[in-house]
Amino acid sequence: MSRLYIVLVHAPVYNKNMEVITSSVTNLDIHDIARCAATYGARAYYIVHPSPAQQDLTHRIMAFWQEGVGAAYNPHRNEALACVRVVATLDEVRADIAAELSAARAAGITQASRLYTVATDARLYPNTIDYKALRAKMEADDEAYALIFGTGWGLVREEMERADYILQPIYGPSAYNHLSVRSAVAIILDRLCGK
Repeated sequence: MSRLYIVLVHAPVYNKNMEVITSSVTNLDIHDIARCAATYGARAYYIVHPSPAQQDLTHRIMAFWQEGVGAAYNPHRNEALACVRVVATLDEVRADIAAELSAARAAGITQASRLYTVATDARLYPNTIDYKALRAKMEADDEAYALIFGTGWGLVREEMERADYILQPIYGPSAYNHLSVRSAVAIILDRLCGK
């Protein structure tokens, strides 16, 4: 089975007017996506934010659940948050994963030599891959895959085009199509990794 990484991007993303913005970190995204990452065996969950103040806020929220009263109250939350890594850019994510893969190969832990990036969006793109095809690919090789989620109204087009794959949007039976990123992560992970 492949090595899986989850990436939540706060910049650059779009707002509802399709303007490029930086969104704010939310408490629920930190906790809930970390819990999904732990449940589905992700190697890491990256929170990408360029602002040192927002990075500090993320670390303080996590520290509450990893130390003292919060850790004692809910040790399962501490366990889930152990996989969270906070970085400033998507390029830092790519470099960090490449370094991890290199170290794991040198130690004989994995044969993975390639990171495939998989962008997600509620909009349909021409070079979209469906869940069945991506799951089969992930099950057939030992490579690394980073599922990249955008906050706000999604990743900017440049990042979408930079990805190796663009995952099919999630469709329900209604015309409404604006899930929270937490919900989208849970659904996508279950489709790709669920038993």
